[in-house]
Amino acid sequence: MNKLLDIKTLGELKKTDYKSRSVKDELRANLITQLKKREGGFEGIVGFEDTVIPDLQTAILSRHNILLLGLRGQAKTRIARLLVNLLDEYIPYIEGSDLFDDPYNPISWYGHNAVTQLGDATPIGWIHRSERYTEKLATPDVTVADLIGDVDPIKAATLKLTYSDERVIHFGLIPRAHRGIFVINELPDLQARIQVSLFNILQERDIQIRGFKLRLPLDIQFVFTANPEDYTNRGSIVTPLKDRIESQILTHYPRTVEISRKITQQEASLTDEQKANIEADSLVKNLVEQIAFEARNSEYIDKKSGVSARLTISAFENLISNAERRMIINNETNTFVRITDFLGVIPAITGKIELVYEGELEGPGKVANILIGKAIKSLLLEFFPDPEKAKKAKGVNPYASIINWFGEGNNLALVDDLSLQDYKKALNEVAGLKDLVKKIHPRLTENQQLLLMEFVLHGLSEFSQLNKGFLDNGFAFSDMFNSLFNLQPDDEDDLDLDDDRY
Repeated sequence: MNKLLDIKTLGELKKTDYKSRSVKDELRANLITQLKKREGGFEGIVGFEDTVIPDLQTAILSRHNILLLGLRGQAKTRIARLLVNLLDEYIPYIEGSDLFDDPYNPISWYGHNAVTQLGDATPIGWIHRSERYTEKLATPDVTVADLIGDVDPIKAATLKLTYSDERVIHFGLIPRAHRGIFVINELPDLQARIQVSLFNILQERDIQIRGFKLRLPLDIQFVFTANPEDYTNRGSIVTPLKDRIESQILTHYPRTVEISRKITQQEASLTDEQKANIEADSLVKNLVEQIAFEARNSEYIDKKSGVSARLTISAFENLISNAERRMIINNETNTFVRITDFLGVIPAITGKIELVYEGELEGPGKVANILIGKAIKSLLLEFFPDPEKAKKAKGVNPYASIINWFGEGNNLALVDDLSLQDYKKALNEVAGLKDLVKKIHPRLTENQQLLLMEFVLHGLSEFSQLNKGFLDNGFAFSDMFNSLFNLQPDDEDDLDLDDDRY
């Protein structure tokens, strides 16, 4: 390839064994090579190995234009961008051409004229695959001129050309993507009349600009992305256009917590200091992912809108930052993520969920707290016995000492800026809490032990064994029944056990 880059004229290129091929043939050939070598090819795409990626590879082998259809945050745009890796590293073009004309098959006036006038002396340039990718976000204000082109009166005046001359055309994004990949994101947002302008390009490969009927055999791999909700919400893909897009591939959310967690850990943007000084146990990592799974099944959230993978990524970043904030406030050199740090996760949830009517009545902050609570409830059963079954069982209830301690009138407040010593002291005051964790999980570090001790309290409150009240910067635990019976009539309007700072 390095020798090819030294070639500067068409004559020199003809002396090599270089053969031009269409972009779809190029993608197909390089994919075949990749498959034979059993290489991945779509680095960073997790959870699609057995579903989306095989469909995508089939479409490429069939040389199809592609529509990636799925809810938000399902890596549609990322997949499209990774297709660039299947292109040849460099290809030659006629230097000076707006459309990066193939030296062997020029399509523009400039390309034809250069080869006709100069012959083998036609200057050749080389374009890298990273420059052969064009992406356009579909918005209602996109015009035909943006995508296909328009007559340029300034060019006509400067070059002293009549409007019947092909050279007065200023080409849009699609012709300029010739010999490359062109991506339109959120296709349904494109106005119907603009979608119609794509018909001929996809099928007959000619373009029409203000009376010009140019037969430009554009060589483009089209990739479109769309959210199925957009079909009924903001717009739709016109049926003839869908008919011309040969392969429609459905994407989906991660199907397991493990896959979701792998994506979050891969994408989360943490500083070196955060990675070195803040310990995030497997429990809290899974808890972040479980929140998204609970959200996707919540009656408060619009399922058609979806819950983006960006929710868990932002939530994990906030979780680490909340712990870091406490570490800085307390002048500590390191710390670990606690359950109280999930208060910092709420802003990452509220902006990324679409609420239905019932959810709007509750409010986004309260819904976020409900999701965190449900996630805790789901994961508690993986680490500890079911509190409901333990309560009804004939044997000794492992949670009895803890519940009785609160039943004696004791309370516990855990705020998110407690120093390690104060946090440890507060948790150790609860009778039976440390013994329960040590009995079920004997081989833990001190940090893991403290984390599980707090986790038990939150879990018991979710199973209605303890009361959990919300403070401005933390939680207050108390006996379930005393907190209700001791409530004075005058206090009813002042205390909302489910309220929080949001």
